[in-house]
Amino acid sequence: MIEIRNLSKSFTLHNQGGVAIPVMAGAHLRVDHGECVGLVGRSGAGKSTLMRMVYGNYLAGGGSIRIGGLDVVTAEPREILALRRAVLGHVSQFLRVVPRVPTLEVVAEPLLRLGTPAPQARARAADLLARLNIPERLWALSPTTFSGGEQQRVNIARGFAHDYPALLLDEPTASLDAQNREVVLCLIEEAKARGAAILGIFHDEGARERVCDRLVDVTGFTRGLAA
Repeated sequence: MIEIRNLSKSFTLHNQGGVAIPVMAGAHLRVDHGECVGLVGRSGAGKSTLMRMVYGNYLAGGGSIRIGGLDVVTAEPREILALRRAVLGHVSQFLRVVPRVPTLEVVAEPLLRLGTPAPQARARAADLLARLNIPERLWALSPTTFSGGEQQRVNIARGFAHDYPALLLDEPTASLDAQNREVVLCLIEEAKARGAAILGIFHDEGARERVCDRLVDVTGFTRGLAA
């Protein structure tokens, strides 16, 4: 479902004469349906860079990233947007939403964009918010007013609202208490059971051991660059 071949990336320092700094070369990775692969490696090794290339936020220097038949490296912006809408979900560490939009609508929005009837979309959103212990009295408020932990749980609910065939997870259990951590791990296991291909960064070792089928050390994608 997610297949990376010979992927490379460099950053250009425009304020230093256009010097190019290579950060990744020859990256190969595959995530199959129903599989969760965890990215590991030292800080700065390129875990987040790789995730951003898969999601299309960073342009790769070469190689391919195929997700459900689309090569993200060569895709047009409209194709990447369509991929994100229906195929590739993303749970980041930070919630970014339009202010003043009620929390229930924030979580239901991915389903509404796909044409899901509003009552069904809002029912799914309500179920996820309840599972993640967001009090119902807060659902009509904007999550921009919430605590950091509440915002994180809203972000997780939004990311799991639609049954994406592929999912990117960036530290989904970070800073969660034991009860909500368990809910998130169950959501990941449910996504795997329905066949989602999941690529994630998990600094929580216990979470890695429970949900990841294997680990990939991204340090191997940077060896030799400094030679």
